[in-house]
Amino acid sequence: MLNRRSVLLASLAAGVAMTSKAHAKAAQPATPVNFDVPLHACDCHTHIHGDPEKFPFFAGRVYTPELASPDEMAALHKALRIERVVIVTPSVYGTDNASTLFGMKARGAAARGVAVIDDKTTEAQLDAMQQDGFRGIRINLATGGISDPNVGRARFTAAIERMKARGWHVQLYTTLPMITAIKDLVRAAPVPAVFDHFGGLEASLGLEQPGFADLIELVKSGKAYVKISGAYRSSKLAPDYQDMVPYARALIAANPDRIVWGTDWPHPDSSRVEGRKATDIAPLYQIDDGRLLNQLPIWAPDADVRKKILVDNPARLYGF
Repeated sequence: MLNRRSVLLASLAAGVAMTSKAHAKAAQPATPVNFDVPLHACDCHTHIHGDPEKFPFFAGRVYTPELASPDEMAALHKALRIERVVIVTPSVYGTDNASTLFGMKARGAAARGVAVIDDKTTEAQLDAMQQDGFRGIRINLATGGISDPNVGRARFTAAIERMKARGWHVQLYTTLPMITAIKDLVRAAPVPAVFDHFGGLEASLGLEQPGFADLIELVKSGKAYVKISGAYRSSKLAPDYQDMVPYARALIAANPDRIVWGTDWPHPDSSRVEGRKATDIAPLYQIDDGRLLNQLPIWAPDADVRKKILVDNPARLYGF
């Protein structure tokens, strides 16, 4: 006999709609925030995974996440005492930004979006996105395992060409070797580059790992922002990821005006797992975002610097 989870797996694999009651809950903070979060603080990296009947997943995706709703996100941010949010279109939707917009509308003026586009996306569509609160586009090289620098350079160049007249930033989810490969393009770009999740560094490789100095240089120059988000993607030392402290402090010291913070909620697992098909459900990581936020005073002991990271830098970058 099929159990409830078997039915859920089969339903998602077949693209069949499910109600919100049928999915596992996205993580909620278990640890209270232990410092004064400044007014207008912003979580700069989140995703919404809507009901697939209304927001179907991209057929070419490499994983299928559990669902995560705007109501769950609102509960998260109430617990964290965070007012503003940036919602990023994840790879599972391809260039369909409807689920992201759904989440943005639920938060109104306190939300901004980062879209995924392609050559078929028209300027009129981008105009509409701007009206809706989108302020950047994302290039995701990491989830698909793209490591060819020629591909990275071509995609970044094309994105800059589309964004330069609009003034949007270009966000990249990639690795340090790719950052090294495109650093000259980032330095010359007329709009900011924003690197997800500590630039894809690996905590175990140390501060001298290839590419980290290039990331520091780009941050110091003011040409790039870095999201100190998704520490669990770089570190295996849960739950506090203590080996991320020197990286966070180095990035902040390089230029505190170019660092933003994010949860990466609902913590999707896009990793390749042997035997797991792209259409099988990849359970969300159960990360304690209260404990995660409490690392920020360790990374940035000065309250004025934390205000830059949580309030001032997001306001500048996303136009709050």
